[in-house]
Amino acid sequence: MKREIVIRIGEFHASRSPRIIHTILGSCVAVCLFDPIMRIGGMNHIFLPGIADLDRVNEPARYGVNAMELLINRMMQLGAPRNRLNAKVFGGGHLFPGIPEGNWVGKKIATFVFAFLDREKIRIINHDLGGTKGRKILFHTDTGDVYLKRISPMLLDLYSKEEKRRIKRLRENMKKTGEITLFL
Repeated sequence: MKREIVIRIGEFHASRSPRIIHTILGSCVAVCLFDPIMRIGGMNHIFLPGIADLDRVNEPARYGVNAMELLINRMMQLGAPRNRLNAKVFGGGHLFPGIPEGNWVGKKIATFVFAFLDREKIRIINHDLGGTKGRKILFHTDTGDVYLKRISPMLLDLYSKEEKRRIKRLRENMKKTGEITLFL
């Protein structure tokens, strides 16, 4: 049985062992990279296009360039040559009808990702972008297969609220002091 890995906004994961990486996308974009020879796969969850100001941001993988470079570097560390990577790209939904289509962030992230992959000569073998629904993505790292389930905006809102609750709990727990044990 394959171990499941959940990634959230600004996270990425790559594995040489068979895994199922999954995430929920709205306007964000996920890039699944796969080396078909070594059977190494990885996925990121991009929140914004561009590059993070590392002096101000503590989660650089939320930004396009950082998320792509971190994922590619991790896959290369696992033994996947950069020139053999294939990509599948998902997300970039237009979930807020009040925002003009030309200004929605999902389209900007998708445009960034396509330009980045083209510049790096990483072949895009499949993509599912845009629309007005969210997506649940399940990526099998050993086969490169991706299973996609469309999610209504109402369900996506529930996932978003749960994510916000988790982040709030995490921040509260980080403020608590605890005992530290040093192992020398």
